[in-house]
Amino acid sequence: MLKDKDRIFRNLYGFESPGLKAAQKRGAWDATKKFLTKGRDWVIEEVKSSGLRGRGGAGFPTGLKWSFMPKVSDGRPHYLVVNADESEPGTCKDREIMRHDPHLLIEGCLIAGFAMGSNAGYIYIRGEFIRERETLQAAIDEAYDAKLIGKNNKNGWDFDLYLHHGAGAYICGEETALLESLEGKKGQPRLKPPFPANAGLYGAPTTVNNVESIAVVPDILRRGAGWFSGIGRPNNVGTKLFCISGHVNRPCNVEEEMGIPLKELLDRHAGGVRGGWDNLLAVIPGGSSVRCLPSDTCQNLPMDFDSLSAHKSGLGTAAVIVMDKSTDIIRAIARLSYFYKHESCGQCTPCREGTGWMYRVLDRMARGEAEKREIDMLLEVTYQVEGHTICALGDAAAWPVQGLITHFRHVIEERIDQYSANSKPDGAVREPVAAE
Repeated sequence: MLKDKDRIFRNLYGFESPGLKAAQKRGAWDATKKFLTKGRDWVIEEVKSSGLRGRGGAGFPTGLKWSFMPKVSDGRPHYLVVNADESEPGTCKDREIMRHDPHLLIEGCLIAGFAMGSNAGYIYIRGEFIRERETLQAAIDEAYDAKLIGKNNKNGWDFDLYLHHGAGAYICGEETALLESLEGKKGQPRLKPPFPANAGLYGAPTTVNNVESIAVVPDILRRGAGWFSGIGRPNNVGTKLFCISGHVNRPCNVEEEMGIPLKELLDRHAGGVRGGWDNLLAVIPGGSSVRCLPSDTCQNLPMDFDSLSAHKSGLGTAAVIVMDKSTDIIRAIARLSYFYKHESCGQCTPCREGTGWMYRVLDRMARGEAEKREIDMLLEVTYQVEGHTICALGDAAAWPVQGLITHFRHVIEERIDQYSANSKPDGAVREPVAAE
């Protein structure tokens, strides 16, 4: 369990003001200029040494990502872009940072911008985040007024920060689609290479980072890389914001150490599974785009990147969606499939056609109107979508279906048998199926 003294987000629940004075009392903007005087290489090496991995889902080492930016400018400006387009179902961590602790994010932007030679940063915020945008913009204005950012600021690195409001498209959470949208174009992913570090926003070197990834950097520098790397498990270190929702007694956001066992996380912070642990059916451990895990694998499951990857799932955004035995698991995954069908940008044929196909088949399976041979056919389609698209939305659409078939094939088969048993010879159904 994470000790209170090790918490980074001390105003996660908004009990105090998000304003500058309150943030400074909590430690924000302390010794920021001192860090910058140590140079770009020191900042990047400290972030590398801390073991910080990206908190947006992929888990790529943050310091290593920063080091990909050119050391010397070729005449093009460098840009920092913060991905605040938090649209993954079940995820609501970045929202809390922006509305309750925005100065940690702003300070992190200045430090990250300095480390990558960037004098301008853009925060791309989700279209539905109206109040969050107002709070964050107010905090940015405070930072400008206090000469903490902007031209000739007291920290010694010119840095302008702009807040850009998206229009509510899930696909714009993908970094290159976000850049396209930021440039005023249709939000569709770009082919890579070239990667953003070489040709990103407006064709200039750019690094895109998640809100949480940037917001933890100031505390890492203040407390030292060794402090951060000493929390959690090897290669999975530091603190992490978990979003717990679904069939628990107290849904919540909580900052905990990476690698905390899932059962301890739910029991300690969310009041346990509704109806007790024995009533647990499955858990989606990292937002809707990762494979669900059945209850028998969840008892001693460490919540970190590598442990969940070993179970062919993922930590993702650490949005823990709990489902008890009252859940119609087929209908639940079908609903996620509908979401990905709706949010596909349509650029890639496997995703454009495959997401709709998967949803329609799952919708029939939820009613039992299918044949058992279609289960393997559906699984094969997920493999034809996975890894065959420009961005990872195709993978995100395929993985929940793969998790369902891997762990709950028997439920699908029972639903099909039930439908067949309740059907008349002419195909009409005698009575409503339980799934309805």
